[in-house]
Amino acid sequence: MQPGGEKSLPMDLSHHFSEVAKRRVPNEMKRAYQLFQIPGIRNLAGGLPNAQFFPFDTLEAQAARPERWSPSAVSLDGSAAGRSSGQGATAAHIAVPKVSGERDIIKRIDLSTALQYGQAQGYPPLLSWVRQFTREILLPDFGYRGGPDVAMSCGSTDAFAKVLNLFVNSWTEGVNDVGERPGLLCETFVYGIPLSEGLPRGMQVVPIESDESGISPGDLENTLAGWDSSKGKRPHIMYTVTLGHNPTGNVVSLERKKEVYAVCSKYDVIIVEDEPYWYLQFPSAAAEEAKSRGHTAPSPATLFQPATSTGYPFIDSLTPTFLKIDTDGRVIRLDTFSKTVAPGCRLGWITAQPAVVERYIRITETSTQQPSGFVQSLVAELIIGPQPEARSAFARATLSGTAHKFTGWQMSGWIRWLSGLRGSYERRMVRMCQTLDAGMDLIQSKSPRPSLISNRDSDSDWGTITKTNILSYSWPRGGMFVWLRIKFECHPLWHAPSGKGIPVDGPMLSTALLMFLTRKPYLVIAAPGPMFSSSPEIRNARGWAYYRLCFAAETDENVEASSQKFVEGVHAFWKIKSVEEIEKLLDSFPHMADVRDLAEGLGQIGALFGC
Repeated sequence: MQPGGEKSLPMDLSHHFSEVAKRRVPNEMKRAYQLFQIPGIRNLAGGLPNAQFFPFDTLEAQAARPERWSPSAVSLDGSAAGRSSGQGATAAHIAVPKVSGERDIIKRIDLSTALQYGQAQGYPPLLSWVRQFTREILLPDFGYRGGPDVAMSCGSTDAFAKVLNLFVNSWTEGVNDVGERPGLLCETFVYGIPLSEGLPRGMQVVPIESDESGISPGDLENTLAGWDSSKGKRPHIMYTVTLGHNPTGNVVSLERKKEVYAVCSKYDVIIVEDEPYWYLQFPSAAAEEAKSRGHTAPSPATLFQPATSTGYPFIDSLTPTFLKIDTDGRVIRLDTFSKTVAPGCRLGWITAQPAVVERYIRITETSTQQPSGFVQSLVAELIIGPQPEARSAFARATLSGTAHKFTGWQMSGWIRWLSGLRGSYERRMVRMCQTLDAGMDLIQSKSPRPSLISNRDSDSDWGTITKTNILSYSWPRGGMFVWLRIKFECHPLWHAPSGKGIPVDGPMLSTALLMFLTRKPYLVIAAPGPMFSSSPEIRNARGWAYYRLCFAAETDENVEASSQKFVEGVHAFWKIKSVEEIEKLLDSFPHMADVRDLAEGLGQIGALFGC
């Protein structure tokens, strides 16, 4: 903040740009496209196919109305007050016409523009809406002069790859100096795709310890302050998911964000904030967890209250992004329609200071160019609303004597859709966690040996009951996942000698359980912790002790049933007394070449689990 209260310009990050990113220049033909918009211009320059030869006359879909799903209903004590999962399968017909009479490119949604070569920053109507949504709804108070800009992406994976292209020089062992090796800061447990993008570039992953409040500012400070330059360059990029973390389900408070941001500002670290679950924050989680476990109800959580209201209580109540406190312009946020519309859209956007977005666009011009025109136009039509020409055309069309009806959601409808999704996923989360809570302990009864009960007619039926805690976890505060710790060290075969000459350990039991659960009568699959471990050391030391369960993928009807099968399978696994049976399960694991490679094999199957 400058004297007089005026916000400062974002800092210059060009010293972090990769050598390739520095050398990129605007695509001359793409820049000339702007001239095509001059009214009455005759285009003899661009190599654009004529739109009349596109084989699509319209693009139509039956789409949900934004009220399809019920929002969270939270009582005054913070618990979930109701279990309704929807309001029926109401739908509306939407259509993208081939040609619209609209001359304003920001308002014009039609196939003649959407399916044509276009600007790398994105399809103008959707780009304009995303910019408005980001600057007025997600971020009404931005921390630097002018605020951030946006650019469309082909989803967050695409966006992150381009961010690394922008900020990281590839490094090869034996070719480049060790002191130039780039680093990537992240949590100890992390969504694996970003690592898969960074490692081939020669980046070394630098895990930072986390707790239920998020990444530890103390460990981040210690890591950066004590950095050994003989290992490479001090890391200048941090990847994190703070709102519904994958896999842990944590939501990082604004206070913790401020602490982490201060460390990143001190050591000039760029924060890449990947937020596909930002709207899935669960206000009932703490109270429902206490109720399920018979604990004292916590004080009602104080919902976040922004200094400036967006006019939408749902948005106002959500824990905000790092962008909220970004005064330097060092935060890059990745957003996606994968969780709000559908993963197959491959559509999202980045938000960052304008100079970073400009470099990002230069990368896009020579790679993906822009997301699919089909997808961008259909999503724009769904959210922004129909064009007058489409409305009149389809009012004349009939199906069984009934005119098609269609409408756009508008901003209020979009936010209503998000709140309905949050409510539906929150109810699923509650049902899964209640089922898991009921199975956290293994209860076993044992009868005394016959020699001990002779001549005790009245007491001959006594026995012992043992209760062993085998599952431990906190209810997720956001996201789509439950992060379970399974106490394999309590298994009866822990450290029993095996036929392979080594004792049965955590990776072996974790792998055997994975395979055991996929068999009848359980037939469930969960994501093992090693696939989320950010380093081999973490994977081998503790990653094997965790499993991630997703309450989003199965149908409503199957969430509880699948959770129950998981619990039954874990309990049954604890009753295995034969090392030979464990070894048979290990032999069936598809990636096991050697028992010593089990933890690594568990990490490699991550590609099978999507995200």
